[in-house]
Amino acid sequence: MSKRKTLATLSAALLLAASLAGCGGGSKSSNSDTGSAGQSPAASSTSSGGTSGEKATIKLMHLWPEGSSAQHYKLVNQIIDEYEKAHPNVDVQVEVLENEQYKNKLKVLSASNALPDVGMTWAAGFLEPYAKGKLFTPLDDVLADGLKDKFVPGTVEAYQFDGKTYALPIELNICPIYYNKEIFAKYNLNPPQTYDDFLNIVKTLAQNGVAPIALGNKDRWTGSMWFMYLANRIGGDALNKAIARQGSFEDPSIVQAAQRVQELVDLQAFIKGFNGLSNDEAKSEFMSGKAAMYLMGTWELPNYTTNPETPEDFKKKVGFFKFPTVAGGKGNVNDWVGGPGVGLFVAENSKVKEQAKDFVKFFVQKWGEQSVTGPGVIPATKVDTSGTNLPQLYKDLLNELNNAHSLILYADVQMKPAAADVHLNQIQALFGKATTPEDFAKKQEEALKQAASS
Repeated sequence: MSKRKTLATLSAALLLAASLAGCGGGSKSSNSDTGSAGQSPAASSTSSGGTSGEKATIKLMHLWPEGSSAQHYKLVNQIIDEYEKAHPNVDVQVEVLENEQYKNKLKVLSASNALPDVGMTWAAGFLEPYAKGKLFTPLDDVLADGLKDKFVPGTVEAYQFDGKTYALPIELNICPIYYNKEIFAKYNLNPPQTYDDFLNIVKTLAQNGVAPIALGNKDRWTGSMWFMYLANRIGGDALNKAIARQGSFEDPSIVQAAQRVQELVDLQAFIKGFNGLSNDEAKSEFMSGKAAMYLMGTWELPNYTTNPETPEDFKKKVGFFKFPTVAGGKGNVNDWVGGPGVGLFVAENSKVKEQAKDFVKFFVQKWGEQSVTGPGVIPATKVDTSGTNLPQLYKDLLNELNNAHSLILYADVQMKPAAADVHLNQIQALFGKATTPEDFAKKQEEALKQAASS
């Protein structure tokens, strides 16, 4: 399936996701990067061989630490507990790492063919080398076993290559700009309708000693989302075409988007030291009221709605707005950066492959049933939300799915790994003003050409 077709299908998924908005623990978890050096998590699993009397150990690795993703962490452990009670001969052992640590360890484990039995992956370009390298096992039999019709149309396709499905998605996300309503009110500011309005907000806050935007660009993909929105609002689908090799990354609209990024840097739009701060550090600046805005996916909704650790007073302060339109630009205000979030894979060399597949099926179903009213996550499976008592912020964002025009799948996810690495490194250089907008575009174009020919 081509990336262009994936994008179009995912765009349709957002439009069809109105069904999501019908009315508009595990004590074995480890929160650190630990494990015996050189030991394969999958190989260390005990195979049951399908015999009911034998014990099977499933190794699960996920990226929702208790400290930063409390509600996700809690639900994962709850599902594991339910599964183990229903399957007393199965033991699920968990390793938990934060986002960047997880990505790095996945690369290391894949190099030695030592992946966990079950883990999390992103779609499209991120997934492609694992699928082509036969590191993930196809899950079409799981999908055909009563799951196919449960997914929002278009979400599963992002995890397919050569007609096979290599992971099953559990999230569907769009990326709004969250803002602190109290700070905005203090300076007589309203959510922007145009990009010029947005620049006025940035200037007003900066002039009054308030950090306009929380950004932790040490993780790089965070800055990429700002660039992607600007590229869309200025050039429409020019960015998607460039990545799909139906256009050039040196398109004038893409270069102009890079220029706009550096304009924001010059306006001191971002918190101090943003290029050396992690996303979690930046998020804490927003949640502590030290920064007025924060661009991030709807996976953050739990922190502003259902997380009991978040003060109720702060939850009342959080609103959101869509990335505004740029004068003369081709983008639509209802174009969203987003897409299906992480999906579950099963390692091809797992010694407990059938048990792992059964666990994935169970997890996907339970996550879809409980994630809405638990963590407050938009699942990739269809959910009837009628009769549920959802927070208003959650309802408002679900309702935005009804008006979605198209989807801009995360740039680094669309690209092949080598080109994605260049993109992320160049994003950090762009925000750090260590490169020019023209060189930024040129190096990315070269990387995309090389990736296409390899």
